[in-house]
Amino acid sequence: MKKGWIILLTAAMMLIGCTGNTEVTQTVPTAEPANAEQTAPTAEPIEVESVIPTEKIEGSSLYVKKVEDLPDDFILGMDASAVIAEEQSGVKYYNFAGEEQDVFKTLAENGVTHIRVRVWNHPYDAEGHGYGGGNNDVLKAVEIGKRATRYGMRLIVDFHYSDFWADPGKQMVPLAWKDMNIREKADALYAFTKDALLTMKAGGVAVGMVQLGNETNGALCGESHFENIARLMQAGGKAVREVCPDALIAVHLANPERDGAYDGFAKKLEAFEVDYDVLASSYYPYWHGTIENLQNVLNGIAEKYGKKVMVMETSYAYTGADTDFSGNTISDESANIVKDYPFTVQGQANNVRNVIDTVAHTKNGIGVVYWEGTWITVGTSSWEENHEKWEKYGSGWASSYGGSYDPNDAGKYYGGCAVDNQAMFDPTGHPLESLRVWNLVRYGNEVEPKADAIRDTAMSFDLKGTIALPETVDAILTSNELVPVPVKWNVTDADIERMYAGGVKTYEITGEAEGLSARMTVSMINFNYLRNFGFEDGVLDPWQTEDRGGADQLYIENKITDSLNGAYHMHFWSAKKDSVDFSLFQEVKDLEAGTYSFTISIMGGDAGDTEIYCYVLIDGVEAGRTPMRITSYGNWDTQTVRDVEVKEGQTVTVGISVKCSGAGNGAWGKIDDALLNRQE
Repeated sequence: MKKGWIILLTAAMMLIGCTGNTEVTQTVPTAEPANAEQTAPTAEPIEVESVIPTEKIEGSSLYVKKVEDLPDDFILGMDASAVIAEEQSGVKYYNFAGEEQDVFKTLAENGVTHIRVRVWNHPYDAEGHGYGGGNNDVLKAVEIGKRATRYGMRLIVDFHYSDFWADPGKQMVPLAWKDMNIREKADALYAFTKDALLTMKAGGVAVGMVQLGNETNGALCGESHFENIARLMQAGGKAVREVCPDALIAVHLANPERDGAYDGFAKKLEAFEVDYDVLASSYYPYWHGTIENLQNVLNGIAEKYGKKVMVMETSYAYTGADTDFSGNTISDESANIVKDYPFTVQGQANNVRNVIDTVAHTKNGIGVVYWEGTWITVGTSSWEENHEKWEKYGSGWASSYGGSYDPNDAGKYYGGCAVDNQAMFDPTGHPLESLRVWNLVRYGNEVEPKADAIRDTAMSFDLKGTIALPETVDAILTSNELVPVPVKWNVTDADIERMYAGGVKTYEITGEAEGLSARMTVSMINFNYLRNFGFEDGVLDPWQTEDRGGADQLYIENKITDSLNGAYHMHFWSAKKDSVDFSLFQEVKDLEAGTYSFTISIMGGDAGDTEIYCYVLIDGVEAGRTPMRITSYGNWDTQTVRDVEVKEGQTVTVGISVKCSGAGNGAWGKIDDALLNRQE
């Protein structure tokens, strides 16, 4: 790579995103934390070292397919908000040569162009103890921004307008603003935003983009009425335009998989004349739908509203293991997630590359930011050692002190990083090979593909049938292609006998293929006489529906996070009162005479008064029913109709009848996993 030194004579020359009056007119709310040093920003010029590679990094083992037509100014960003707290906790970062080095220089050397930093109003309790998550106040943002600027990167300022974490599940008002009406709160938000940006400007920070809130799907700063949300965004945007007129203004949403959600939000922003440039999306493939859907959603915003679009947050695990003695959001045991890539360094890089490729080929797509790729464990010895550092320096996601502000979350679940296995540095602070992807997407590095992992498999066997384990499994190549390879399972005849004798049960078995570990889930089941019983065919057939109420939505949905098992389920929703009234059923013929049971599962919400039951008909006559109910998201109700006597030649119809009056927001629900079994 080529390096050069550029010495700027004044800080103003580096303020690419910030221009105008540098006088700080109001005091930025800060704290005097008990356990961390803070220094006021200076107006001294920043000596800038140009370190961003101008050519391909050579010698990498990472397989990277070139992203064609990637614009020179495409944002390749990294959220590094926790770095200071990490360093205060003793973390050291290294470059690829094994030398200790400023992590921001390492990021720049490997192609990162922008650093994102979250900003909380006052993340400290009354005694000055930090809430955790990096204790990211304005002065932390200035320090991070100065280091990013030094190495030629711009800062993306992520104002949460909260004293701690803000996301779709919570948008808490800062304590200092909690008694304000909307006019007073808008004035305070304007002043806070302006003063924060002026402080960054005085420190010589190059601000390239400013977010008006974080994942503001339905609320902002304690406000949920959109007129008030818009008023707050207008106030923040006004401050940005005054202090940093060249910086882009972003509105940040999550959950692109929710049909029509982004378009509805953008429509309201337009109606209330909110001034912004970029609609930014979080995209975590575990939960947020397909990458094709993401592109369709962002294309729709760009085409309909003329806005720039980007992915503001994404990440992927390089290992399923925890590295800091505190549980992770994603692990090998995570259920109901999409795992498009293996949890390997190459899998992590493939995710990043494909998200970049998708956004780069989306209308008005301007960039991708990886979330907290530098947030690693603060120690490798013990939970006790790490816990002391999380509490003292705020290097875990939350400290116990955060409970004074957020008792229902931080107050109960404070602890370590939770995403250390999704970082781009290992537990010792050395960069993973996946960090090079930010450079290599521009050039490609299509080395010879090799097996990177073995795809997990799952099979079901009838207790009265034969267990026949497959002789091959799919190897996932570094190019993300699949090839079948021979496998040797670690299963004995005695293990097989135990599976038969254990009844209905699920087992985990392992094996070896291409020198890699293979894993399979084996489910021993009673034979299910229903076809497409979990809707995994992706179509309704052979199920049928009788829609008595004219529901707005009644279809097979592909969304793993909303399924009991697999990726598909039956989805229903309707806004009008009493319009959710339907039956879902399947006819079964040619059953052997005997006793049968029928089982099915449902979950949902906003139901109001309900009449829900599963049922069995024999030759059109009801042979049994069992009441069911829906309560809230994720709470599945599984019920069974038992002791159904079937004679030879009879037609059996199994189904579920759903009737909901609705509770004002549109009754909704999901149906999954129907079973018709012989009853012994």
